[in-house]
Parts: sequence; C-alpha cells; structure tokens
Amino acid sequence: MAGWRIPGLAARPRFTSRATVLVLVLCSLVAILAYPTRQFISQRAEITAQRAKADHVRQQVEQLRRDKARWQDPEYVKAQARARLHYAVPGETPYIAADPSGAAAQPSASATPAGPSAAAAGRPDAAKPWYASIWDSVDAADTAALAPATPRPLPPSPVGDPAPHDH
Repeated sequence: MAGWRIPGLAARPRFTSRATVLVLVLCSLVAILAYPTRQFISQRAEITAQRAKADHVRQQVEQLRRDKARWQDPEYVKAQARARLHYAVPGETPYIAADPSGAAAQPSASATPAGPSAAAAGRPDAAKPWYASIWDSVDAADTAALAPATPRPLPPSPVGDPAPHDH
C-alpha cells in the first residue's frame, strides 16, 4: 500500500502562493485595525464614565435645588436656626439638655493629647491656642507612627555658642 500514489497529489506544496498572500493580507488587516479598535473601545468606556459622572452631577444639582427651595421658606430657616444655632424667639427661655452620664464632659482616651506639653499645661483642650492643638496632633501622629522606636538624644551644643537657639 505504500507504493500506491494518487497522481497529482504528491507534487502539490502545502502552502501555495495564493494562501501565503491571503495570510499576509489578513495579518496586515489585523495589524492595521488593531489600534483604531482599541481606541474605539477606550473612547466608549470614557464616554460611559462621563455619562455616569454627568448623571451624578445632575442628581447633585437637583438636590441643591431642593435645598434652595427649602431655604426659601421662612419657617424652615427658623427651624434650622433653632436646631443648629440654638436661637430662640424673644420671650422664650432656651434650654440645652446635658448628657447626665457625663460622657461628653470627660474626653475619651483617644481624644486626650499624647504629648507631655498638654499635661504640663494643666488646662483643657478648649483653652489651648489653635497652634498648640495642631502641634499636639502632629506629636500624636508622630508617636503613633514611631511607637516601637526610641527617641534619639539631641546632639551636644557647641561650646562657643553664646545663646541657645529656640525654634
């Protein structure tokens, strides 16, 4: 059976020149269309994101219009002044109820300043100047980030320095 051959079949090459040209044309079409197709898909995604953002902004505008309409009502303004600012109509005696447990008067452990300057000052946080509160928060953040580390000692001051530098 190995000796039997079909005439014309054995002499045919596997890829003809037509098949090679067809493969080259298809590959070049894929290469030419790949970049515009990718751009089209990315632009469609960007358009979808922009539409979602526009819908969100429209909802915000509608909410702001509703809020503006509410603030046009004098009764709503009075109610907000009473609730937020503790205003009272002349002749009324306003009362503010305090928490009987005293939880609001005692600061929690997380709200207490961590620095020694607050303990040395011996005054509540409300009486401290604004820059002291900021500095205490920076110190608290620094000690929280570097809790396991030990502080380094300051370098010795030069012998001939007549006045200490206070920063």
